[in-house]
Amino acid sequence: MTDAGPVLVVTNLDDPTADVVISELHDREVPVVKLDSGDFPYALSVAATITSTGVEGTLSTPSRTADLAKVRSLYYRRPSGFAFPHLNDQDARFAVAQARYGLGGVLASLPDCRYVNHPHRIGDAEFKPSGLAAAASSGFRLPPTTITSDPDAARAFIKQHCPVIYKPLSAPLYRLDGISSTVKVAEVAADDIDEAVAGTAHLFQQRVDKTADVRVTVIGEQVFAVRIDSDLLDWRTAYDRLTYTVVPLPHGVAESLYAYLSHFGLVFGAFDFAIDREDRWWFLECNPSGQWYWLELETSLPMLAAMADLLERRSR
Repeated sequence: MTDAGPVLVVTNLDDPTADVVISELHDREVPVVKLDSGDFPYALSVAATITSTGVEGTLSTPSRTADLAKVRSLYYRRPSGFAFPHLNDQDARFAVAQARYGLGGVLASLPDCRYVNHPHRIGDAEFKPSGLAAAASSGFRLPPTTITSDPDAARAFIKQHCPVIYKPLSAPLYRLDGISSTVKVAEVAADDIDEAVAGTAHLFQQRVDKTADVRVTVIGEQVFAVRIDSDLLDWRTAYDRLTYTVVPLPHGVAESLYAYLSHFGLVFGAFDFAIDREDRWWFLECNPSGQWYWLELETSLPMLAAMADLLERRSR
């Protein structure tokens, strides 16, 4: 691979974070090919050959063509899903599977490519039970947590660890009266639990008696920690009520951050912590595709430069 190869940015059309990264790469005269894998096969085509040295061939959009053997890095953000609306349900399921394992497999197999992050590793890390287990083995402090579909087990946990909050294990699109919504983090009491809990898996966690939150963003070898002050249980519900302060990491946290990322094979992670009244940091989660650029606008931390360096392959 030569440094003249392009950076592939895989995301949907409306992704402001990806757009600022692309602009920075353009300013550095680094070639970029932006694509949405969900455009396949209508506005995106692939012609790949498996050789003794790996994948060769091309990936083409209406305006760009990438030599697969020369891609220097791939920034995997938030592509839309494959869709074949002109096919019947059975044929569409078949076509989606072929696209996922065909195009998806090619994108996951590029030779000498730096992935930020590799889509398979993102998939692994998005499972909350896996993330919590990795956090514990990496040395982080975790609130007591249970994952259950048993109403009695949920009630017993809540009574033992009150106050307790409920968190969704994943956040797919959810609509109320046709309006996009999300299932919120919320405090829950034992009396709130009924037999509906048996319908699927749920995550319950002891609520940290917190004074603030911290978002720690790791980009390659660089770590950016920002304290977020608010009176909110979940600060992501009202950004206009937040204040930001750059803070140092407590002793040992950097080592745990890198142990966690190494466990999943990641080079980027957006970690969330709660700080309690004794200034202890409690691990909540790590998003392998989390947002970060708004924090640079609030704090002037050089996060965009760090991401561009990583994709340009100026650093490890």
